[in-house]
Amino acid sequence: MTRRQRLFHSLAVLAALAGTAAACSTGSSQNESDAVGLVDLEESELAGANWDEIVAEAEGGTVDWFLWGGSDQINSYISTEVADDMAEQFDITINRVGVSDTADAVNQVLSEAEAGRLSDGSVDLIWINGENFRTMKQGGLLFCGYWDVLPSMEFVDRDDPAVLFDFGTPVDQCEVPWNRAQVALIYDSATLTTPPTDIDALLEFACANPGTVTYPAPPDFTGSVFVRHVFYNEADRLFADEGGLDVLLGAFDDEVYEEVAAATWATLNEVEPCLWRGGDTYPADKPALDQLFANSEVSLNMTYEPAEVGLAVDDGLFPETTRTYGLQSGTMANLNFTAIPFNSSNKAAALVVANYLLSAEAQLEKADPAVWGPQTVLDVDRLPEDMQAMFQAVPRHPSVVAPEELAPLALPELQADWVTGIERDWSANVAER
Repeated sequence: MTRRQRLFHSLAVLAALAGTAAACSTGSSQNESDAVGLVDLEESELAGANWDEIVAEAEGGTVDWFLWGGSDQINSYISTEVADDMAEQFDITINRVGVSDTADAVNQVLSEAEAGRLSDGSVDLIWINGENFRTMKQGGLLFCGYWDVLPSMEFVDRDDPAVLFDFGTPVDQCEVPWNRAQVALIYDSATLTTPPTDIDALLEFACANPGTVTYPAPPDFTGSVFVRHVFYNEADRLFADEGGLDVLLGAFDDEVYEEVAAATWATLNEVEPCLWRGGDTYPADKPALDQLFANSEVSLNMTYEPAEVGLAVDDGLFPETTRTYGLQSGTMANLNFTAIPFNSSNKAAALVVANYLLSAEAQLEKADPAVWGPQTVLDVDRLPEDMQAMFQAVPRHPSVVAPEELAPLALPELQADWVTGIERDWSANVAER
């Protein structure tokens, strides 16, 4: 049984226990921490507290923040700008805990829940993605119900489906928006003057230029999203008279999945001999693909965060002539969030950190490509005019596609069940075929 399978099995057990506890409950408050289950603000030790009282409670606390640690630029931002601001403004210490896979953080919370550690957990905050959010929510491992108390939520569009649903899972105030992400393709304009404009053209390009295209092996995040773009493309073709890829944008449908998946595996197997190293092997992850692009071994690269390309150029990894763009057939876009586990030992301080990360000041600082560069999750039109002007004046690296060019090409993400199936079945039907 793989680590992910063990995780899902254990979560199924926990979910059953949480359901049993809820069914047997006579209304006892969760702040007594007597069962696994989603903990609402008003059922916690912070029930009834206003924001000033939460900030006072957070003073002097430490937030153990588990997040992907694969970017030196992001690590530096967290350990300097964020940590310094939190210490100076709120006397809160940030302990950044880097992980290679967000599932590691979920496993930590899960292990503690199984061991009965229900109120003094070692994880206070997680930078989380949609699949892991769904897993934690289903397992009753989250702190929820606090949007109304967070001042920074004032500038978020709560009617935005991307805010309300994370890979199709209702957010239900169980996480806080942090970044907006959208896939862009990467190429060197000095060697490739006309990059492919859609998925069909990209696959044709691969076989017209053997060995110059590849993608990381799923479940790597970038490899998974590449396969999902092909999956969308096949759905558009198969269900052209029924809305195309719209047939995928709901609850998992096994019959639809099997039909689209079969076409996707056929397409990927057809193109496989054209890939880097004849498709005999795939890069292990995004950094490996970046290195292939940096070495000019492949002509195309892909990213969920176009701003990171500017950083790679400035660091000398990519050439100055590197450019990013969006496919006319569309590229997937989503928000990513921060989440607080149900058994966080310092929920007040975690709330203060999540609110700070969402604040206009922090979002503006982070949007600077010299700091990091992701798009803001705030609805800029809701901000005061002076702050709107500052966002509009944020510089953009010449290698990075303009957000206003990329945004109209955005495609919604699939619900997590579809993603799980695609990542699971790609190996057996493509890599091992």
